Amino acid sequence: MPVPKRKLSRKRRDQRSANKGLKPQSLSSCQTCQAPSLSHQVCRECGYYKGVKVLRTKMDRMYTRGQSREAIAARRGAGVTPETAAPAAGSDNGAAQ
Repeated sequence: MPVPKRKLSRKRRDQRSANKGLKPQSLSSCQTCQAPSLSHQVCRECGYYKGVKVLRTKMDRMYTRGQSREAIAARRGAGVTPETAAPAAGSDNGAAQ
């Protein structure tokens, strides 16, 4: 196995990796919402990739959660109230007398 004859100086050692610097990633704009995003990546703002919805975003989840909460509230408001539910539950209210 080859063994170095002399110790490399720090300068020579560090020159080897001097050209391995990071390059800035190129940004492109989303086709649907024009938000800046990395190329070949799903848009984090709208969840679209090449014009197709592939990801549920936080805003989508908030919207569907709000819709379901409104539906539950509407059912509670227009549905069964405690006064009308009591006779159906089997209480007499003096009808058997």
